[in-house]
Amino acid sequence: MAINTQVTADHHAPAVTHTLAQFVATHPSKGWSDAVEHDALRTFLNWLGCAVGAAHHESTQAALAAVQMLEPAPQAGIAGLRARVDMASAAMINGISSHTFDFDDTHLKTIIHPAGPVASAAMALAEHLGSSGRELIDALVLGIDVSCRVGNCVYPEHYDRGWHITGTTGMLGAAAACSRLLKLDTHATQMALGIAASQPIGLREQFGTMTKPFHPGGAARAGLMSALLASKGFTASPRALEAPRGLIQVFSTKYDWSEIDKGLGQSFEISLNTFKPFACGIVIHPSIDACVQLKARGVKPEDIERLELRVHSLVLELTGKKEPQDGLQGKFSVYHGCCAGLIFGRAGEEEYADDIVTREDLQVLRRKIVAIVDDSIHEASADVTAHLHSGEQVHIRVEHAVGSLENPMTDALLEQKFHNLSDAVLGQAQTASLIKACWSLAAGDLKSLLQLIVPTSH
Repeated sequence: MAINTQVTADHHAPAVTHTLAQFVATHPSKGWSDAVEHDALRTFLNWLGCAVGAAHHESTQAALAAVQMLEPAPQAGIAGLRARVDMASAAMINGISSHTFDFDDTHLKTIIHPAGPVASAAMALAEHLGSSGRELIDALVLGIDVSCRVGNCVYPEHYDRGWHITGTTGMLGAAAACSRLLKLDTHATQMALGIAASQPIGLREQFGTMTKPFHPGGAARAGLMSALLASKGFTASPRALEAPRGLIQVFSTKYDWSEIDKGLGQSFEISLNTFKPFACGIVIHPSIDACVQLKARGVKPEDIERLELRVHSLVLELTGKKEPQDGLQGKFSVYHGCCAGLIFGRAGEEEYADDIVTREDLQVLRRKIVAIVDDSIHEASADVTAHLHSGEQVHIRVEHAVGSLENPMTDALLEQKFHNLSDAVLGQAQTASLIKACWSLAAGDLKSLLQLIVPTSH
């Protein structure tokens, strides 16, 4: 079906709520290739490393303190912490922590960070249910497929209107994953998706604040609660996604229904997932990559008279903060990302600490950067020229940054990223054991993995 870009409602939309529910409820366990299975394990590994790494961040700690005021039952754990809370709150807190560093996975077709809502909800429920690792991975693959297919249906118009698509589709993926873990039939899963459809979470206005990582956390909690409600007979519209006043048509004036069922059960959106080597918005990555290459070529910050950065307009729209005042704002500054690449040769979470973002030498270098909009350059590319005091020019063109589908992070790089995030929280030895447990999760014991996410000492 052709894309419908009309404002008038589509009263003959296909029954996509039922289609997705039936897929989630009936698709065979590990009903995909070994390559997809490996992509799922990479996704889980990356998500968990990000969640553990931000365990002591002020946003995670604030969320935990708020939840503890409710005196929750100790049903599920929080990655990197000894505290236990109810499973809905665990889903929310892990969703917040996994996105706090902006270091989590990205489905580039939609800019969705799919694991945050889905894995956070699924792991909390799986712990409470005593599910197997196999069941958790099945739920992860299917839940991510639901959220990303709905994202494909409405992107980019929905995102351009100001919705944070990670949260506004994540509650559907979380509901799907939890429905699978609860072994709900097609009808009950359809109800879970319908309940979740009334709980979209996330506005782009919140970018650069603690509320941005709340979006996947809130979506995780909403999706888990939707599945629990449906499991007890709570009802919703069976057309909650596709109806003229349903989620998709209210979300967006662009809805391509074919994106929902195209290759459904044959191709899986988790295989389009990518993983970040840099702890910031994905559109900054090509610019950072170029600046890391400049450093590798021997270009020093003090040698630079002017750094000319040519990027797509979306880059400056999303990350054009010239003078970020703290680490969270720094993640939305292509200028700071370039400085980190040039000065440190990397842009991990440490390079986005408040005291680094406000450091004088970085401020001086930021003011030498001239960003030029050039929409002939793809949003996933960057063109950087360093004009040196000597008169020399050093030019770098990045078509596909490291971490992209065309230039993916290797398993070894993902493991190193996990260590960089987790060693300070869990220790190097325990982190190594946790990484090993992640790779073997589908054939292993979820309980033993869960024991490894808890610090062995206070």
